[in-house]
Amino acid sequence: MKKRKLGNSGPEVSEIGFGAWAIGGSWGKQSEEDSQLGLETALDRGVNFIDTAAGYGNGKSEKIIGEFLKSRSERVYVCTKTPPAPGKWPPSPYCKIEERYSEKYLRENVEERLSNLQVDSLDVLLLHTWTRAWNDKPVALKTLQKMKSEGLIKQVGISTPEHDQNCVVQLMRDGMVDVLQVIYNIFEQEPVAQLFPVAQETGTGIIVRVAFDEGVLTGKYTGKETFGTDDFRSNYFAGDRLERGVRRTEAIKKKFKESGYTMPELALKFALSHEAVSTVIPGIRNQSQAIMNTSVSGLPELSDDILIRLREHTWNRGFWYGGK
Repeated sequence: MKKRKLGNSGPEVSEIGFGAWAIGGSWGKQSEEDSQLGLETALDRGVNFIDTAAGYGNGKSEKIIGEFLKSRSERVYVCTKTPPAPGKWPPSPYCKIEERYSEKYLRENVEERLSNLQVDSLDVLLLHTWTRAWNDKPVALKTLQKMKSEGLIKQVGISTPEHDQNCVVQLMRDGMVDVLQVIYNIFEQEPVAQLFPVAQETGTGIIVRVAFDEGVLTGKYTGKETFGTDDFRSNYFAGDRLERGVRRTEAIKKKFKESGYTMPELALKFALSHEAVSTVIPGIRNQSQAIMNTSVSGLPELSDDILIRLREHTWNRGFWYGGK
């Protein structure tokens, strides 16, 4: 397993991390046995970075990870996320940061994260969403920086709002974040324009999420699947979104069938291809996914020719229904 630095101030982490949303729920049925085997296999194969959040099963994912890591001797770094206090998601420009991320709320929430993970200090704590309206008065980030100086957190940052990922550029330049979690995949290539270059300039760590576009870029969907009402994908792929995603994925699969890469391999290698990226966190919910995802680290890098050709498959989905 290859490793990369998590920003200027962070440790060396596995370039493939463990995305732990599914083991907390919201992705269909999940057995405790599959969760444990997935974690064991991933770590045995060199993974030393796990991503979770308060919202993944209302702390369930964190609790599973905290208990599991008690049985391991190696150093494993965990990133977790704090949501804003109840209100609009993503936050409205009219939301007041003092109400959604007050210092009292943040301190209480961080204590809960520490308790669930059974640690004295969080490796990485991200605010789970943000709005550009708070950039000029980022008091919540100042609170986290204060908590970092107190030893409660080692690195702080934001998980970008998907509709306005570039809102964090100013925060990087202002020195307010150590790490960002960003959507970057074959369909979503916008971070290359400015976000990634500024991350490199400022030494900000980049965690890539949604490398498979919630599964569609693995090529496993037919477009006819249905998901339970408590499954995140039922909303994400509402209407004809799944069918459209499958159609575009099939076009990629056809164009690169002679490349020697499967669709999951191509998707992960693409997400790892930019130098700004520190780690990619595909969702892992069982042993087979752990084996498949971790094996990608040892594969040859994508050629410049393949990377250039993949640029053609970027998909501007600012408006899901604004055309096919």
